[in-house]
Amino acid sequence: MSESNGTLPLNDDSKRIQAVIHQFLQDRLQPKLDKLKDGDDEARRKLLTEHEPQTWIANAARRVSQIQQVTHALKFTHPDAKGSSLSAPGNAQAGEFVIGSHILGDALSPDVVGNAAALDVYKFLRLEVDGQSLLDRAIAGDPALASALSDDADLAAQWMAAFATLPEPNGQPATHKLAKQLYWPLGEGRYHLLAPLFPTSLAHGVWAGIRADRFSDEAKAAREARREKHDHPHGYREYPQLAIQKFGSTKPQNISQLNSERHGENWLLPSLPPTWQSDPVRPPFFTESVFFRRFGKRQAVRDLTRILRDFLRSVAKPDLNNIRIRNKRAELVGYIRDELLQFAAEIHEIDGGWSQDERCRLNVAEQCWLDPKRARDDEVFAARWRRGDWQDEICLRFGNWLNAAISDDKKTPMGQAEAEAWQAVLDAELRMIRLELTNHD
Repeated sequence: MSESNGTLPLNDDSKRIQAVIHQFLQDRLQPKLDKLKDGDDEARRKLLTEHEPQTWIANAARRVSQIQQVTHALKFTHPDAKGSSLSAPGNAQAGEFVIGSHILGDALSPDVVGNAAALDVYKFLRLEVDGQSLLDRAIAGDPALASALSDDADLAAQWMAAFATLPEPNGQPATHKLAKQLYWPLGEGRYHLLAPLFPTSLAHGVWAGIRADRFSDEAKAAREARREKHDHPHGYREYPQLAIQKFGSTKPQNISQLNSERHGENWLLPSLPPTWQSDPVRPPFFTESVFFRRFGKRQAVRDLTRILRDFLRSVAKPDLNNIRIRNKRAELVGYIRDELLQFAAEIHEIDGGWSQDERCRLNVAEQCWLDPKRARDDEVFAARWRRGDWQDEICLRFGNWLNAAISDDKKTPMGQAEAEAWQAVLDAELRMIRLELTNHD
């Protein structure tokens, strides 16, 4: 045969491709023939005709438009969603420290969505000869595939062009009312409409890795060696609190090909905050007051008092009636007050009665403030606690400590006007603390 009269030569590469195609069709045909009853000659002839290479390939070229090869699929969001799915290898510029489809590289497994009855076309196009799939050969316009499909050059070209469209979207990208949609504001009344898609190829890579770690012969052997306390060449991985997400119910193939291969399962690793284990709160022993020792040395308190001191230093001379200055000053003092209340709440978590320990040297007011549970079992202490005069002393001690904390050098001078303005802010916060202490009772 020659190419000049519209026919294609059949070389060794083409013969190997034809052999693979014939075997594929035979493997599909034989189980159907085996199911026929004796004497059902009409059905047998029909099956044999349908599975002749030229007939079957022509039919496959017509049906390929019913499916699409993708990496990100829509139907995982909702099985009745009608929008677009996409084929994208991921953003390589994201880098290896960001999890995405790009990290799979050559290991990326494409998925197929569309009419489940046409998935046999995809299985056909996945056939490999000499390390190349029929789909890759069709996209590349491989002449060996063309001559293997048909000796008619025009017909082979049409079929290859049809098969090469498999990764391409059907029509313009579109979302759907059953799809996820995010309106991303751009300003001036404009926005982007984002439609997140399920990364089925990435999910398949994760699923395959976890499956191998859980069920492979190597993993089973390693677990068995550990149970019997024997050495083993390698270890194994465990995935605690693994959740299973199901797609497609009893017909996972209606969602996608890879979903069918995963038996409709998507495995979810636990995405939970860590269990925080703080150091136990210690009673404030060996000090007469917590303000200068325990509370004043907390990092957050030291930072806030430094910021407040620097702020007061920067506005020592300007108009003290400036509302911005007043509000900022009150805000910073409020933050320190919040830290004080948080500090007390942490000490309150300690079992009651710790202030009776001989190591406790706190003044009576701070004992009442920080060890209120002691009043349950100590009547003398309870009577003192109920009087409530300790609350005013706590406010006074806080005020004295804070004044000292922001006036520990000569760079924060306070004249009469500044001192009066500062005292007004402090008095307001002390009233807040006094109210909080009263309500705590």
